[in-house]
Amino acid sequence: MHKALPRIAGDGWAIPAALLALYLIWGSTYLAIVYMVETMPALLATGIRFLVAGGGMFLVLRLRGTPAPNRREWWGAAWVGTLLMGGGMGMVALGESLGVASGLAATIIATMPLWLALFGRLWGQRTRRLEWLGMVLGFAGVALLMLEGNLRSNPLGTLLIFLAPLCWAFGSAWSRHMTLPQGMMGSAAEMLVGGGVLMVMGTLLGERFTQLPSLESLAAWAYLVVFGSLVGYSAYMFLLSRVRPALAGSYAYVNPVVAVLLGVALAAEPITLATLVALPVILLGVGLVALARR
Repeated sequence: MHKALPRIAGDGWAIPAALLALYLIWGSTYLAIVYMVETMPALLATGIRFLVAGGGMFLVLRLRGTPAPNRREWWGAAWVGTLLMGGGMGMVALGESLGVASGLAATIIATMPLWLALFGRLWGQRTRRLEWLGMVLGFAGVALLMLEGNLRSNPLGTLLIFLAPLCWAFGSAWSRHMTLPQGMMGSAAEMLVGGGVLMVMGTLLGERFTQLPSLESLAAWAYLVVFGSLVGYSAYMFLLSRVRPALAGSYAYVNPVVAVLLGVALAAEPITLATLVALPVILLGVGLVALARR
């Protein structure tokens, strides 16, 4: 039996408010990326996003007396930031800039816990039968999703989106065996390094700011910096300190649904039978993996 977490006096509506913020904010970032990349280069804009968010967080933490990472911690943050921010978020932005719908991208990213369970075996983590069942169901949902016309007509964008949860899951699994900065300083360092990696990637791929970004793109970029990176992550860290990890991580089940609904309502993205069938199958697989780990 798990011991109940103590009730924190003064929390009031803070926990449900943080959950709601996490569900809506992180679920809406996929659509915000669509608007951002309309007039801004995907990798460079995402790199600047993380440099600004990570730099601001780093500065605030240092002013509050948090020690700076040492050399070994910076090295660990460099690997994790490269995989999570560069390979994870960078591939999402690049894939969406090539035309992959935001709801489809969020549905594919929902497979991340399945890859995390699979990569855990590289470090000797035992895989239970229920986890295997969840992975089989989840990847069956992905196979169903490939019937979606938007994915079949956009092979490069689809490949990039599929790479994103692999990079994020591998980086997350590897991070458990690295020396990283503690607390929010770890995220600040990872965002700083990841942002720098994205800037290099974008430059090497020939990205340039060839036009003035539209107000819509700038607003979406600012939303991603303030809400997607700073507010969303702060809400997640608050929940981790107050509730069980299973509840704090419940965003993985809600974000794809929010992303699909917002894409349909605000961007007129079509929702097909393949998506309607694949999404619950993938989420059921993720739920079984989470249940097995509990």
